[in-house]
Amino acid sequence: MKKMLITFVLSLVFITSFQSTADTSSEPTQDSEELRLHDMLMLMLTPHIEKDLRSYYNPKIFKDVSPFVTPWKIDLIETKRKNGFRGFIIQITFEIEPTDGGQYISLGKDRMTYEISSAPEVKLINHTHLKTYKYPP
Repeated sequence: MKKMLITFVLSLVFITSFQSTADTSSEPTQDSEELRLHDMLMLMLTPHIEKDLRSYYNPKIFKDVSPFVTPWKIDLIETKRKNGFRGFIIQITFEIEPTDGGQYISLGKDRMTYEISSAPEVKLINHTHLKTYKYPP
């Protein structure tokens, strides 16, 4: 499992190393290797993201609704190596729109940076709450 996570993250970094920001202006219309790697990373990190969002949103923003993360509402913003070429400490920044989990109504928008290392360890480095959306009663 550890080797698989490391291989996956390194593959994603290699593929996305040619771009510094995600192109959110157009949605993909067909499957690709890059899209599959992106989706695999989102699936693997979703439990960590959800846990961190819940600790922020409840009870600060919403008392009755817990944030739920859907992988298609996570945009990859930037990836970088923290410790130089071929270093195995990688920082990944996302913009996320958590939903209510039932009707998939967006609750807000957040930017989160995680550090992933070969342990494998996933650690939240920075969380910026960008927006709170009005939730219908």
